[in-house]
Amino acid sequence: MADTQQVDDSKQAAKDERRAAKLAKEIGTFARAHGGAEGQLAYIGQKGTRIVLVGDDGGWGDLVAPTYAVAQSAVEKAGITVHEDFDGDFAAKVETGPYEWTRMAGIQIGGPSNG
Repeated sequence: MADTQQVDDSKQAAKDERRAAKLAKEIGTFARAHGGAEGQLAYIGQKGTRIVLVGDDGGWGDLVAPTYAVAQSAVEKAGITVHEDFDGDFAAKVETGPYEWTRMAGIQIGGPSNG
């Protein structure tokens, strides 16, 4: 039974490594498109961990990793700076436009839709 557990663990580790490498590639693509990038990891429960990305040009996006360990491995592989919190100078780098304002608030208060 112990051998079966080791096989399952090694399969999961290999799967996690592939997922981290794929996420790192996506992070790198985002960083190149936005003149560089920084990030923050946010645990979102059973769904995994959100990797919030902010580009040097103010663009932003996010990815979701299945676990915090996979997210951490991905940002390390990508070589980006990771912040503990999404506040202060880091949050101030995010640039939002009309789309974000109508999606975040407009729909709830009767503003225009984006559809």
